[in-house]
Amino acid sequence: MKKIFLICLGLICLLNSTALGAAVKIGLMAPLTGAYASEGADMRRIVELLAEEVNKAGGINGAKVEIVVQDDGSDARTAALAAQRLSTSGVCAVIGTYGSAVTEASQNIYHRNGIVQIATGSTSIRLSEKGYERFFRTCPRDDEQGVVAVDTLHKMGHRQVAILHDSTAYAVGLADEIREGLRKGGRTNLVFYNALQPNERDYSAVLTRLKNTNPEVIFFTGYYPEAAMLRRQMRDMGWNVPMLGGDATNNTDLVKIGGAAAVEGFYFISPPMPADLDSQSAKDFIKSYQDKYKTMPSSIWSVIAGDAFKVLVAAISSVGTEPEKIAVYLHKYLEDFDGLTGKISFDDKGDRVGDLYRLYRVGKQGEFVLQPR
Repeated sequence: MKKIFLICLGLICLLNSTALGAAVKIGLMAPLTGAYASEGADMRRIVELLAEEVNKAGGINGAKVEIVVQDDGSDARTAALAAQRLSTSGVCAVIGTYGSAVTEASQNIYHRNGIVQIATGSTSIRLSEKGYERFFRTCPRDDEQGVVAVDTLHKMGHRQVAILHDSTAYAVGLADEIREGLRKGGRTNLVFYNALQPNERDYSAVLTRLKNTNPEVIFFTGYYPEAAMLRRQMRDMGWNVPMLGGDATNNTDLVKIGGAAAVEGFYFISPPMPADLDSQSAKDFIKSYQDKYKTMPSSIWSVIAGDAFKVLVAAISSVGTEPEKIAVYLHKYLEDFDGLTGKISFDDKGDRVGDLYRLYRVGKQGEFVLQPR
């Protein structure tokens, strides 16, 4: 029955506008400015490079792909405006965005306009608990990350644990998952649970409070700019307590901001870095990216945006550009799709199925070293 369904949808697609030469418009909402602009720049590069490759191969059913880009500014209000613009631009689906709170500000707008949205770095659990049938994400969820974080802390043998977040939806969600996991495990003592103010330059006050609780390890659930500043200021204080981060600290700008000496020994949990992707298709694409831009992607999240583009191409190739048909295809008929970051399938909530998380340690030269499982 599945094969018959797909054949029928394929025939319908031949009558669709994509077969008649009209451009297939796919939106990209990314943080091109603001605190996470390096992520947005990479997202745009990767999605546009993939679109170029599709167009060189003849497009989708003979139609060229057009990427319509809007900057969310790493900000919820700006994201809402970007979502409104994209919703009236003729796109059938939108890729993005990076931050959970920024994605959440756009969700209802895309839902109300019937547009498929595929988030790329937004791991907050509640995003997929709203019943939005056209919401998906190619990144994992915070509850999966929380399990790995707790397991890592237990394996490291730390008993006195401090958790620091930044009050964002993502950071609080992950912090709560870790706190609950530690409570259930009963093998650790949570000595500190509090927040810092993101985008500050001086974290000496919160670091002093942290130090006074005598933690054996700090788990920071916020983003890479603050993680870098914390490590640098801890080094200035002469305080060398171990520190771990969540997947939002996975960005090479961590080293640029904090300095290699300060971030050496920092651990983070994340999907694999671009250099550690092992499929041939991923290696070939990363080489294409390096050939064009003379650098590696700065983190995995932009590559995950590429995965969002690839599953949309698969869906549109099979069922056309109607958002309802795209959503049905992604929910029911996309199985073990060969993405850049591994096999991709979606559950009934639009969440990606499978385990992606790995543990990294920052080396002496600022390199991100994958740790044995």
